[in-house]
Amino acid sequence: MTDRRRLIVLLVNTDPRHGAELGAPLHHAAVAAAMDYDVDVICTAAAGALMKKGVAETLRIKPDSPKTVLDFIRNAHEAGARFLCCSANLDLHGMTEADMIPECAGLVGTATFMAEIMETDARVLTY
Repeated sequence: MTDRRRLIVLLVNTDPRHGAELGAPLHHAAVAAAMDYDVDVICTAAAGALMKKGVAETLRIKPDSPKTVLDFIRNAHEAGARFLCCSANLDLHGMTEADMIPECAGLVGTATFMAEIMETDARVLTY
């Protein structure tokens, strides 16, 4: 356990098909990480597809933007945010761990992230 303040960004209702839904959570993760908070972004349900190679780089927050959603993920990652994919998403999105983008730190099970949410003093933002 760390003495640093912690933020969990849970992407569970965010639908990657609607790029505008991705801007706020990815920006919030990047800003919190830049402010030196420990930030975990947990991608689950439809948002779990963002951790699959070939998905985030085809999406944009705004249709005319030169930046892809992967650029926003990389920005947050470079600021220190850690991206995790719910393990159930492997089957849901037909992928293996080898299919995940390099910015994804790995898999996390539901029980693990529920325990993190319920048993620590982390703040949780759910999108």
